[in-house]
Amino acid sequence: MNSISHVTQQNIQNSAQQRMVIVGSLDALAVEIMRPRLDALVGTQQDVVLDFTKVDFVDSSGIGAIVFLFKRLRAEGHSLCIEGAKGQPLELFKHLHIDRSIPVSEMKS
Repeated sequence: MNSISHVTQQNIQNSAQQRMVIVGSLDALAVEIMRPRLDALVGTQQDVVLDFTKVDFVDSSGIGAIVFLFKRLRAEGHSLCIEGAKGQPLELFKHLHIDRSIPVSEMKS
C-alpha cells in the first residue's frame, strides 16, 4: 500500500461544488499531507465531492479525516459526498455505516 501519490482539486463550473480527486491510499501519512487542502475545502463555502475512483485503501486516519471534514462542512451548511468508491474503501464505509451519514456512490463498472 502506498500513500497518496497526488491529489487534485477542481472547481466545478456553474456549481457550488469542489471536487477532490485522491489517488492511492488514504492513510495516516496521506492525511497529514492532505490536511491543509482539507482545511481549505471548508473555507470555500461550497459542497465537496471526494472522488475515490483511484483510492485503493483507507485506514482509521482516513476515516477520521473524512468524518471530521463532513462535520465541519455540515456545521457551515454544506455537504460532503464520496463518489466512485470500490474495494476495501467501499467495504469499510459500509461496515462502519458511514454511508448512512455521508452519501457514498460505488464505482460504475
